Amino acid sequence: MSAKKKIVILSVVLVLLVALFLGLGLTPANQAYALSRRIPKILAIILTGSAIAFSSVIFQTVTGNRILTPSVLGLDSLYVLLQTATIFVLGSGAAAKLSGSMNFLLSVLLMVVFSVVILGSLLRKAKSNIYFLLLAGIIAGTLFRSASTFMQAILDPNEFLIVQGKLFASFNNINTGILSLAAIMLVLAMGWGLKSVRELDVLSLGRDHAVNLGVDYRKLVNRMLLITAVLVSVSTALVGPLIFLGVLVTNLAREMLSTYRHSYLLPGSMLIASIALVFSQLLVERVLSNETPVSVLINFVGGAYFIYLLLKENKL
Repeated sequence: MSAKKKIVILSVVLVLLVALFLGLGLTPANQAYALSRRIPKILAIILTGSAIAFSSVIFQTVTGNRILTPSVLGLDSLYVLLQTATIFVLGSGAAAKLSGSMNFLLSVLLMVVFSVVILGSLLRKAKSNIYFLLLAGIIAGTLFRSASTFMQAILDPNEFLIVQGKLFASFNNINTGILSLAAIMLVLAMGWGLKSVRELDVLSLGRDHAVNLGVDYRKLVNRMLLITAVLVSVSTALVGPLIFLGVLVTNLAREMLSTYRHSYLLPGSMLIASIALVFSQLLVERVLSNETPVSVLINFVGGAYFIYLLLKENKL
């Protein structure tokens, strides 16, 4: 079966799941209220899944590694640090006034600035050595996690619970104002990335082959890292961190589609991510009675698959 037919099948599965999610339990009495809650939620799920999948595919292409995701840049850890520091410095009362659009914009701005200014400058000094950038991201992520853990350890227990609530990805209370802004930013970033689909196909051959075939390696890598930073920052600030979703959906897409062409890998991974999130949200709401965050399910399955990939690579 061709990759195009598989993408069509994935699209049909996603449409059926979305229809089930929107229509399950609807009655004439609760239809208006239920849809007003479910439609923003399903839009947030699809936007978040698409952004994480898109950024993970292009990041793996840039690094030439199938088990790396943008989380190694430290952006997820930076988000945790920002949310913890806000409560730690301002207190829960003052921090509540920053919730919504202000908190979202501030988080996105700081994460993008960190990626562009700090990591970008390190990349230039290292003469486009992507492995030096990854090392810097891992060290920064470790530093952010340590600072977050320290502040959480001395927080008031009530404020600690508020911080913990912000650190688990949740689609239950979506701010529609933030959703509209996030949708615009994500669509623009992904649209910019789609212009370089053919260059990404060449880049997947490796740096030396890409340069020999006429690709401006440094310019392309910088552009892809900027797009990755924007996508990860917006999706994380919108719903919270989903660490293992990227490695799960990108590798499933590569195995399922059996192609190197990003014109298929990108939409395929975006569809798989959306399907995984919609299905997980259905399980959380209909089976687990909202007692378990959707991030727990995704990270459990994704973590197990990550270990499988490591064992598989060792055997090869």
